[in-house]
Amino acid sequence: MTRIELAIDGMSCDHCTARVQKALEEADGVRSVEVTLDPGSAVIVGDVLDPEVLIAIVERTGYEVRPTG
Repeated sequence: MTRIELAIDGMSCDHCTARVQKALEEADGVRSVEVTLDPGSAVIVGDVLDPEVLIAIVERTGYEVRPTG
């Protein structure tokens, strides 16, 4: 099991977090996603996750993102 944490800038409401969460949940290998508004972050857990793919998914939703930890 892999755990990836991302910092996400630009989310301002619950709709924003839901949009990011839905997009990440659709990625291959993802088992769970927790997106929080304050601070803007996402924790993704799953099988063999590629951080670059997850970052690209968040960027496509319109937010700035970087790995943490």
